[in-house]
Amino acid sequence: MNDPQSGTDARPPLHVLFEDHHLLIVNKPAPLLTQAPPGIPSLEAAAKAYIKDKCAKPAGVYLGVPHRLDRPVSGVVCFARNTKAAQRGHAQFAEHRVRKVYWALVEGTVMPAAGVWDDWMRKTPDAPSAERAAEGEPGAKLATLEYTVLRALPDCTQVELAPLTGRMHQLRVQSAWRGHPVLGDAQYGSARGFGPVADLPRDRVIALHARRLTLAHPFTKQELVIEAPPPEYWEPLLK
Repeated sequence: MNDPQSGTDARPPLHVLFEDHHLLIVNKPAPLLTQAPPGIPSLEAAAKAYIKDKCAKPAGVYLGVPHRLDRPVSGVVCFARNTKAAQRGHAQFAEHRVRKVYWALVEGTVMPAAGVWDDWMRKTPDAPSAERAAEGEPGAKLATLEYTVLRALPDCTQVELAPLTGRMHQLRVQSAWRGHPVLGDAQYGSARGFGPVADLPRDRVIALHARRLTLAHPFTKQELVIEAPPPEYWEPLLK
């Protein structure tokens, strides 16, 4: 991937999972930004270029962005192709009617094999991170997720995570606080590298993947269940 500070408008390959006149749902590679200022590579820029080329649009391309993934995270991202779809999509995400499922590879052995994690957390002041909080403290919000162990692997565990709330870095911190940081997530205590070697922190990836998104189509109301395969660099560990 080109240096995002170089000003080049690179176009990473776009892995399309679903598209029609209202939605474009793609598999985001890590460590690509979901959105970025002009001239810096992003998934949004790649999606707009894809639509412009495919539809031969001479003018600009509209894309609504009802949700995002962290830079080092891969997986399903949904874009809206018109304002009405964007409004309805934003409402679904804001009202927690969209079901999200993630896969993660985390350090250690997760026990028991399934359960619910509840934690009070808040955004760290003046930093792009989250921290523990006590109920009632300023900025404290309850974070809840359901987890299921998919398989035990040497020195790590593959888990499926289904957040019931949408807090900043929720899955990463809730796992780390229990002694199971996501592989490669040095920000929250992982001592293990993961994925392709990268010199710069912004180019490093972590073992967190948005596996599945379930939402209602903004116009037909049909339930859409969109799944994204994990990146190829997961395969050696999964085998």
